[in-house]
Amino acid sequence: MPDEARLNDKEILNWVGTRPVRPDGVDKVTGKARFGADMNLPGMLHGKVLRSPHAHAKIRNIDVTKAAELPGVRAVVTSADMPAQGDRVVELGEGAVNMRHLGSNVLAREKVLYQGHAVAAVAADSIHVAQQAAQLIDVDYELLTPVLDVRRAMQPDAIVLNEDVRTESLGAAKSGQDDPTNIAKHFLFEKGTLAEGFAMADIVVEREFDTCTVHQGYIEPHNATALWNADGKVTVWTSTQGAFTVRQQTAELLRIPISSVKVVPMEIGGGFGGKISVYLQPVAALLSKATGRPVQLVMDRADVFAATGPTPGSYMRLKVGASSDGKLVA
Repeated sequence: MPDEARLNDKEILNWVGTRPVRPDGVDKVTGKARFGADMNLPGMLHGKVLRSPHAHAKIRNIDVTKAAELPGVRAVVTSADMPAQGDRVVELGEGAVNMRHLGSNVLAREKVLYQGHAVAAVAADSIHVAQQAAQLIDVDYELLTPVLDVRRAMQPDAIVLNEDVRTESLGAAKSGQDDPTNIAKHFLFEKGTLAEGFAMADIVVEREFDTCTVHQGYIEPHNATALWNADGKVTVWTSTQGAFTVRQQTAELLRIPISSVKVVPMEIGGGFGGKISVYLQPVAALLSKATGRPVQLVMDRADVFAATGPTPGSYMRLKVGASSDGKLVA
């Protein structure tokens, strides 16, 4: 059939309501598809991340001595092993990110900001030894008051989480504000005159809404297997829908050229936007560099819920004006 005729053939172009063959279907139903946790490289070590039991606390000291001495443990890393990021803002494809904040989320530095915040990580001969070693890491915390309500967090006397945050209002630093704050950004989207719109309304409805934190709940948890080769090249096998931004984030956090990082995206058991930010990849790479062997990190379900990126809870106040013929006017 000529190409022109094929392009005009609605039967060929119309896929709605049909059952097309999935290109990945055969591998998945036969068990040939390889997901992140299926990686098993020669000499591979298994890792475990130690997470904070506190929602808000200063880290006074991390003593890894007992963990490092446990038989079968090959390396222990903390934020001290990750290059300092400085106050850098980098465009990562899904938006600009403050690298200091991103790095501190991968491995906490001065403070932990939520229960489940990663503090240290261990690589060992087996996952059981790694889990045991992680419990031997002694972290000295100074407990701080947590901030649990978004409206309370916006008050002038609220406990501040990140001391380096200043309000960016309408695309610029807010004039006259030099003190730390929890209010990172202030946006204004405006069209027309609100007062005139509400004056035209036949009915005005105003409500307040509170939403809960909602997690994507993907079937496959986060994972990363990394090999820091002797030539300085890093390969990461991981479940992600954003291989290129994971490569850039990993390179930026490790302060190595992006050309030295290769990310191999495995089959992904769900993501929904939640597997674009990095959590384990740089840590697995650091453990591999320290041991000279590939290292695999896999979250359990509790880690996923506590330490990865769901939709945050929110408070909203909505005021709507409508005319009697059903049109929204404000």
